Amino acid sequence: MTLHKSWVASANSADTDFPLNNLPYGMFSTDALDPRCGVAIGDMILDCRAAEDAGLIDITSEPLFDVPFWNEVMEEGRATWDALRARLTTILTEGFSGEALVTDLLVPRADAQMHMPFLVAEYTDFYAGRQHAQNMGAILRGSPSLPANWLHIPIGYNGRASSVVVSGTPIHRPNGQTKAPDAEMPVFGPSKRLDIELELGAIVGTGSDLGKPITVDEADDMIFGYVLLNDWSARDIQGWEYQPLGPFQGKAFGTSISPWIVTTAALEQFRTPTPERDFTLLPYLDGSKDGLYDIELEVLIQPTGAPKASSIAKTNYNHMYYSAAEQLAHHASSGCAMTPGDLLGSGTISGADRSEFGSLMELGNGGKEPFTLETGETRGFLEDGDTVTLRGAAKGDGYKIGFGDCVGTILPAVTWPSK
Repeated sequence: MTLHKSWVASANSADTDFPLNNLPYGMFSTDALDPRCGVAIGDMILDCRAAEDAGLIDITSEPLFDVPFWNEVMEEGRATWDALRARLTTILTEGFSGEALVTDLLVPRADAQMHMPFLVAEYTDFYAGRQHAQNMGAILRGSPSLPANWLHIPIGYNGRASSVVVSGTPIHRPNGQTKAPDAEMPVFGPSKRLDIELELGAIVGTGSDLGKPITVDEADDMIFGYVLLNDWSARDIQGWEYQPLGPFQGKAFGTSISPWIVTTAALEQFRTPTPERDFTLLPYLDGSKDGLYDIELEVLIQPTGAPKASSIAKTNYNHMYYSAAEQLAHHASSGCAMTPGDLLGSGTISGADRSEFGSLMELGNGGKEPFTLETGETRGFLEDGDTVTLRGAAKGDGYKIGFGDCVGTILPAVTWPSK
């Protein structure tokens, strides 16, 4: 598929994340505009509320853009999603007769502040990258063997929707309870082994009823779009608390997402199959479509005062073992109701080579082998002041479908109040 030409000149650059082929959805404000839905096109944002008020967008009988989040659109379902994308493509395509009217509704991205693009109903994080799971097994248990259920079931845990924040929101180093292997008693204080996890987040657009399972194909049709996701992780807190019930406070303090929702329609041309299975999955996990996407991903770190960010890992979403649709179908298989605005984290995305590992835990072998940044600093885990950036894009013929950066800076731990 080749680049579609827009009359917005910056959208036709091979360097932009946001060509006409993309049209991702976000939430923005400016000094003059309160938070509202917008569509990224090149270096501009189309103000959807203003476009609807002007009659340029007229998809449903009731307004879609009178609220500062995309959930209203999500709940309408795929027919509305397709109609909106078609209309946006029309009014932004080269040769549109109303170009002058639409031009007045564009805002420079450089002048905009981004906000959470949707209201997160629930957050579930999966553990669906095989290389990551094997790496973690080798680090923590001395063996790359997988849990007995891993090749049969998408493993996950329910996280904190309240801690999901948009790119640019700083993250405080968490306080928590930890215990050294040779210590008799645990202690309480700031995490010393603060990590990141490179993930892709799937956003559920339409829900399912309590007690009603869904097929993988139905699940695929329910997914509105995707965001980059950084599952910040306090490994020392997690290591002490997670047995036997799994992650809790070691994951609850923050999850960052990129500001733009890249729709499933924009990614359709980049579908790739899940890997060959060691064991045939049970029938309820069968689907008719390729479930993964060819999305190139990168992790960068910039310490305080460093002149530039250092690239520490590059990998691809197509390394995952389970797709988002399989994860969603499994989530609902017990009759668990899925809700518009549910966010599903893919699990850490790692490839076979060390340069493709999606967490510092893997890159530094649990802190035993610190790595050196391009600017000379060494890291085993994150230090206060470090800024982490996730980037991702699917590459087409002369264009890319990008997500925008997912950025977070580590602030010192909050001082615990004394008695």
